[in-house]
Amino acid sequence: NTMMKLVCTIIAAAGSASAFTSPLKTAGKSKHNILQYSNSICTFDAEDFAGKTGDWPYTDADLNRLDNSVDTIFYDEPRFVTHIDDGAIAALTAFYEEEFTALNKDKLDVLDLCSSWISHLPKDISYGNVVGVGMNEKELKANEQLTNHFVQDLNINPDLSQFEDDSFDVICNVVSVDYLTKPLEIFQEMHRILRPGGVSLMTFSNRLFATKAVAMWLQADDIGRLTIVASYYNYSADWKSIEALDIKEKQPLPERPPTAEIMKNPSLGLAWMTTAGAIQKNNEGDPMFVVKGVK
Repeated sequence: NTMMKLVCTIIAAAGSASAFTSPLKTAGKSKHNILQYSNSICTFDAEDFAGKTGDWPYTDADLNRLDNSVDTIFYDEPRFVTHIDDGAIAALTAFYEEEFTALNKDKLDVLDLCSSWISHLPKDISYGNVVGVGMNEKELKANEQLTNHFVQDLNINPDLSQFEDDSFDVICNVVSVDYLTKPLEIFQEMHRILRPGGVSLMTFSNRLFATKAVAMWLQADDIGRLTIVASYYNYSADWKSIEALDIKEKQPLPERPPTAEIMKNPSLGLAWMTTAGAIQKNNEGDPMFVVKGVK
């Protein structure tokens, strides 16, 4: 994480480096970044970017894709699979629970953008409306956490006019921000329909459909990708805060018992091997990053 903080302004995406300028600040301790299931990497302010809100530094080439065919073809058949591993899903749900609890609302209205058959929302939260916007009717209909859904290709129609201003407390997007070809319009709409104090949580890992991700995403490393998403917030609207987080920290391996103890009690060695193996598997699994915007 120290290295990530030091290079948080580096972006590897060709043609997009001009979007960023001064070194970013490591996030200080606050009620928003000391949560158990998240580790703040850095915060972003207006001076961290070359342009101001309302500017747009990205070109068509930056947002080009290897497969520019309409996404309705790609997503025509339902995919009832998860796109991140179990460890990443568990980290995401735990992170959601802490973020949602911190909002201190009797009921939360949630919008799941680029939704599918599962939203990874925690169960021990009281919800009002939970709305999904996604590409496949069968997947959305199978999502038991949704109270309503809309089939909409945001890359053709980024307009969310079906929702009134200040309609949601939370907007989620799970491992799909890299596919957006009209991020400016979508992030503007997100800001419009979030309530004051509401949060937008854009999460991503290292898995993707490479033919559908935008060019500058494919050319960036994790820090570059965090900064790309942060810039979407910056250029789209006046967000109160923008923060990058790592929500899947590696767990330390347990200390191996002394050989003499294992010789006396072989089950002790087996227990250690089982535990260490499970932790190592989790540590080597999918990473999980969030760029959080507060309205």
